Amino acid sequence: MLSESHFRTGYIAIVGRPNVGKSTLLNNLIQQKISITSRKAQTTRYRINGILTDKQTQFIFVDTPGFQMRYKNRMNTAMNRVVSQSMVNVDVVLFVMEALCVDEQDLLVLSLLPKTIPVILVINKIDKLADKSQLLPFLNDMDVKFNFAAMIPVSAANQTQLTTLIDVIRPHLPENPPLYAADEITDKSARFIAAELVREKLFRLIGDEIPYSTSVVVDQFTETEKLYKIYATILVDKSGQKAIIIGKNGEKLKLIASQARKDIEQIFDKKVFLQVWVKVRSGWADNINILKKLGHD
Repeated sequence: MLSESHFRTGYIAIVGRPNVGKSTLLNNLIQQKISITSRKAQTTRYRINGILTDKQTQFIFVDTPGFQMRYKNRMNTAMNRVVSQSMVNVDVVLFVMEALCVDEQDLLVLSLLPKTIPVILVINKIDKLADKSQLLPFLNDMDVKFNFAAMIPVSAANQTQLTTLIDVIRPHLPENPPLYAADEITDKSARFIAAELVREKLFRLIGDEIPYSTSVVVDQFTETEKLYKIYATILVDKSGQKAIIIGKNGEKLKLIASQARKDIEQIFDKKVFLQVWVKVRSGWADNINILKKLGHD
């Protein structure tokens, strides 16, 4: 049982432009994979809460999509709204940047950061720096741009400095009892995570041959004591994309489903039967009814 005496509980929004490592940071902070990752920018589309609980504190991390400027459709408008809304009613914001890299989208997100709550600058991917001495001038430059509560260089992928980051966040959270049980790691359903893991394998195995807007819908999800039975559909805009995903003799689609099934089994510690289809739905990213079914309000 968690002691509520002087216990801290709070929300921490993780924001930044696409592909700076926000989802990797979340997964490694809570030591569990709940937010999908790939080399493809804009992989995350939804607000996802990841929960870390220790003896003193419950950290509720809010992973968000990268702020999107390149593509204009209903889906991206909804995603950008998620980013802005995620910084409301949180206790701390983690602004994630790639070490030594500042571009137009970084500056746009920087301009949206709240002035009334602590913002911690997280400089990610420091493991990729050949010359670490360049980091200090970069931090000094960022310190001029915004009044950060702290600046922490990390490598989310290598879990470098993540304990330090946790210790820096902790005192900024209010004294509150925990909102979730100590063993809970996310507010998202198994159904949601299953769909996301199929989408991750799709991006990882197909890569640049399909657009980032390709999505996955779980049509049926049933659970027994020993088995999850999942039927899912990959939505694409064009028949050529469908052929690429299915692959010769259906081998590519089988590989996507097989790798996703293994990840789902590992996360939920239960056997999984997973069947995946591919359907063409032209213009689905601008179809408000489909977007609502996918969780974009």
